Parts: sequence; structure tokens; C-alpha cells
Amino acid sequence: MTLRPTRRRSAVFAALLLTPLAGQAFAQGAAIPERSAPAAPAQPSSKLSDEKLKAFAVAYLKVDRVRQDYSARIGQTQDQGARQTLKNEANKKMIEAVETAPDMSLEEYKTIITAAQADPAVAQKVQNNLRGAAPAAQ
Repeated sequence: MTLRPTRRRSAVFAALLLTPLAGQAFAQGAAIPERSAPAAPAQPSSKLSDEKLKAFAVAYLKVDRVRQDYSARIGQTQDQGARQTLKNEANKKMIEAVETAPDMSLEEYKTIITAAQADPAVAQKVQNNLRGAAPAAQ
């Protein structure tokens, strides 16, 4: 079965965003993918600029707001069909959140998530940027 690029992109992104992270690598209970999810090609951690990590934090917080909103709504819905509709809508909104974030593409977002999972130094930088971006995002 061959997926169209937009369907494939949505499926990959859904897997990345709706799978909780084990541990406390990121602040405020936000969802981050597990390593079993398909990932973007790894970019060396040293090539991740501070500007990209700051842009990631802004995008991540936008995605997390969508995730929190939809998680609550999905949790209150009993009908499986309605739950799936909400999950699909949430995935679309999370993709839009990344794509509309300044200086961040979907591929860069996935690359930074992968790098943060693989490299504790990147995870620490991301966490620091999330703390710094949180007040501005409010």
C-alpha cells in the first residue's frame, strides 16, 4: 500500500506527537515520540543552532497547547468514531502549528525531537529553551 505524501506525513506526525515520552526529558507533561516512531534523518547535534532550538521551543509549545486541548476532548468522548475524528483533527492542527511556527519546518521539528532523544545535551538545551519560551507563549 502506498500512502500519498500528505497522508504519510500526517501518519508520521501523528505517531510522533501522540506517543508519550518515558521519563522527564521535557517540561510540563508534553507528548514527545518514542524512539520506535519513524524519525527524520538524524542531524548531528552540533549542527543544531541555538536559533533553531529556540524556534523549536516556540513550535513545541504551540503543538503542546493543541495536544492538551484535544487530549481533554478525546478523554471526554465515549464514541470510538468521534474519538478517531478528534484524533485526526488534532493531528492536522498539530501539523499546522509546526508549519506556521516561525523558522521551523516539520522535518526540522522531527529532527530536533530525534536529536533530543539521542543526546542528553540537546535534550537539556531544548528543556532550557522551553522554559524560556513558556512565558512568552502565554
